Amino acid sequence: MSLQSKRLEAWAPWVLMAAVILLWQAICSAFSVSEFIFPSPARIWEQFVEFKGEIAKHAWRTFWVTLAGFGLAIVIGVLLGFLIGSSRLAYAAIYPLMTAFNALPKAAFVPILVVWFGIGVGPAVLTAFLISFFPITVNIATGLATLEPELEDVLRVLGARRWDVLVKVGLPRSMPYFFGSLKVAITLAFVGTTVSEMTASNEGIGYLLVSAGSAMQMGLAFAGLVVVGVMAMLMYELFSYLEKRITGWAHRGSQGNA
Repeated sequence: MSLQSKRLEAWAPWVLMAAVILLWQAICSAFSVSEFIFPSPARIWEQFVEFKGEIAKHAWRTFWVTLAGFGLAIVIGVLLGFLIGSSRLAYAAIYPLMTAFNALPKAAFVPILVVWFGIGVGPAVLTAFLISFFPITVNIATGLATLEPELEDVLRVLGARRWDVLVKVGLPRSMPYFFGSLKVAITLAFVGTTVSEMTASNEGIGYLLVSAGSAMQMGLAFAGLVVVGVMAMLMYELFSYLEKRITGWAHRGSQGNA
């Protein structure tokens, strides 16, 4: 890939974002759209500056609660994925049940979690966990379950045990799947936390959205949404960076052709 192509690729998201913001502002100004219906980027920025302290406080609450639920999702997801991917019996028994559970709307669990744990951190952490562990489990299980039978047979002939094959070959082979799942799961975790905070918390961006909406401060509500999007994007980029650093071997072909 040429230097010019790399620069273009790096700047493309920023150029597109700037174009969207300019178009958004132009539409709001040209048609005199009321800020109570659809605030302009300028109004959102004004509200962000005006309430930056309040937004920062709620954003920090949402961030660490999301990471707590996400960390729990990683631990449970990896363990469950390893169990499902390493055993055909476990795959046949557990995977259909997990698929059915994942189809359930996680927002419906929030009132139940409130009854069990009360209003506060507990429901938010668990909602973030419930909505984000499934992609991790599925990708770890897929990486292990799709290990080539021929490779496994060769390793067995060389004296490797089933455990050795899974740990020394299966898990490293699952790393690209794992990091791919992290990029999806972290965005879902933010969704879960925000949804829970909207109904079962007195802090966090979700609570801020409800409060701003009830006060008809739509610019503040949109500012909260932007903050959640930025946090999710930064975490996504972090995992993308770690993926390239740790699993670069899995992308040799694409890099060579670039």
